[in-house]
Amino acid sequence: MGTSDTAAEPVAEDTLVSIGYEGKTVGDLVAELVEQEVRVLVDVRLTPLSRKPGLSKTKLSEALAAVGIDYVHHRALGNPKSNREGFRAGEPESRARYREVLDSAAATDALAHVSELLDGGVVALLCFEHDHAECHRDIVVHRLLEVRPNAAVVHV
Repeated sequence: MGTSDTAAEPVAEDTLVSIGYEGKTVGDLVAELVEQEVRVLVDVRLTPLSRKPGLSKTKLSEALAAVGIDYVHHRALGNPKSNREGFRAGEPESRARYREVLDSAAATDALAHVSELLDGGVVALLCFEHDHAECHRDIVVHRLLEVRPNAAVVHV
């Protein structure tokens, strides 16, 4: 189906929503997820902590549960802290290093789980960066599209 940068209308099943919480409150994030009809949010941060109120794992999962969205954290899909600066700068070595992370058994299992979740409806991938091109979740999306080539992708 392809990718788009935004969606004016709610998205269909078998859809990945790639979303960063940079510049958002927990309320903003939850509202966008509801608008996109997200059923499950998959947190792809290595460590699901945030200085922003409500965006750490426990508080975020509670806010999502309140609107009927499940929360899953897949640590194996996180980008190592030492790799993030180079990744954001677009360094090919950092992108290659992250692709190696995704080749691990734990990451392969996590990707398979996310693919299974898509069978039940819209799934969102969450990290910090607003711009998906600067975030490792962009590579996660591409890996998922290898096994789910007909999935739609919405970047919000």
